[in-house]
Amino acid sequence: MISPPSESKIQQKYSARTLEKKVINKEALQKEIGWPMEPKRPMIALPLGMSLDLGGTLFKELLPGLLSLPVELLVLGRGSSEFGALFTKMAKERGHRVYIVPDTEEAIHKMYAAADMALFLKDPSPLPELAACLDYGVVPVAPECTTLENYNPVQESGNAFLFEEPNAWHCFAALVRALETYRFPFDWRTIQRHGMESTHAE
Repeated sequence: MISPPSESKIQQKYSARTLEKKVINKEALQKEIGWPMEPKRPMIALPLGMSLDLGGTLFKELLPGLLSLPVELLVLGRGSSEFGALFTKMAKERGHRVYIVPDTEEAIHKMYAAADMALFLKDPSPLPELAACLDYGVVPVAPECTTLENYNPVQESGNAFLFEEPNAWHCFAALVRALETYRFPFDWRTIQRHGMESTHAE
């Protein structure tokens, strides 16, 4: 995966030192898919798509809470047919908030460049998609794992928002904690930088 400082497929290149430029990519994607250009609205990616193996049962339990949050969802068009049908229905009913990202290299790069957070419901440690998220300054919300460090606001350390138990309540709480922190741009960029630096992105 090409990193954002040298990325040619996105609207605006950026680095760990110029994270304020990342939002230009969010606005560009919002405009491209016909959404209002709202740079402060949190954008959450599901960079794996969804299937039962990827935590689909937990996702179904989480969905009512997720849809109650003031967020936009980018779902990669990959995964099982069951969840493909679910996301197609969601995109039709909530076209202003749910978008299915085409499974193409260019669209995937735009997704990473635009998204603020990425939701993983199974341990993402071995996945290249996790490394790509960190590289692009996309903050993971994920189960506790050895690869990621839970954000500690007192120490200003960590690169993710992690949940201990694989259930909807713990996952939702981690999402809410991420969204609360997102409201403070300085803190958020600190977390993004920690993630980008962990992949040696400049």
